[in-house]
Amino acid sequence: MPKKLASLGFGKRATASQKTQVIQKLRQEFSLAILLDVAQLPRATFYYHLKQLKKADKYHSVKEEITAIFHENKGRYGYRRITAELRNRNIYLDHKTVQRLMQKLGLVCRVRMKKYRSYKGEVGKIAPNLLNRNFHAEKPNQKWVTDVTEFSLFGEKLYLSPILDLHSSDLVSYTISDRPVLRMVTTMLNEAFAKIPDGTNLILHSDQGWQYQHRQYQRMLREKGIRQSMSRKGNCLDNAVIENFFGLLKSELLYLQEFQSLEHFKQELVAYLDYYNNRRIKAKLKGLPTAIHRQQALSAA
Repeated sequence: MPKKLASLGFGKRATASQKTQVIQKLRQEFSLAILLDVAQLPRATFYYHLKQLKKADKYHSVKEEITAIFHENKGRYGYRRITAELRNRNIYLDHKTVQRLMQKLGLVCRVRMKKYRSYKGEVGKIAPNLLNRNFHAEKPNQKWVTDVTEFSLFGEKLYLSPILDLHSSDLVSYTISDRPVLRMVTTMLNEAFAKIPDGTNLILHSDQGWQYQHRQYQRMLREKGIRQSMSRKGNCLDNAVIENFFGLLKSELLYLQEFQSLEHFKQELVAYLDYYNNRRIKAKLKGLPTAIHRQQALSAA
């Protein structure tokens, strides 16, 4: 019996609960009286801990489901999204219970990092802050936000330029480039413009990065009938939604996985952006991915 305890990692300092687990495993081979005597465990204590273990086991299948959801999403889901996904699977638990079970399982999300800054002073016309931190949009294609973020790996850099729609926080379009050039931003605009008619009068908000002060960028917005909006100088909270998106992206991809090369990272980045839009659920969107929520809103309009 002592050898069996030690083999399971309990050793001489095994707790009553740990001893109970071992005794329960050995009951098919030895009598309970002998096992309790060798373990120096009172019968009443054994049955108490056995009851507690059985009580804890009522979440056994739920724990397996939580672990599966967590790893299916590569550790990107916290307890709120896992609660929502459990409901999608007809498992209804309070989010505090899910949080407690995740803590017991050691399932935690990662931290965030800051983004790349593209401000180079006033090199063109500064637009007013039309958005003014009002991040609520009643429908799609009413308010868009954009920015550029930088990834540095293997001594090289990669840049991502996306547009997010504030209605569902879905990706309207994006481009990836090895240099933060104007073409990266204008290509992103052309892809986004192909999805909307002219003259929508929507707001496209950015910081005061040099790309957004450029005459060609501003002319493209005017010709499409889009109102340009800019954050105040050095105030990242004016574009908080896309700041949060970049932090999320880096914590769920850049700092979560290991990559063999910059090209490998680029492939994973493209895969993540598809995952974010089409499979990653958002609690505030009633457990729907952003692109599906956007499509439902467009269909209802």
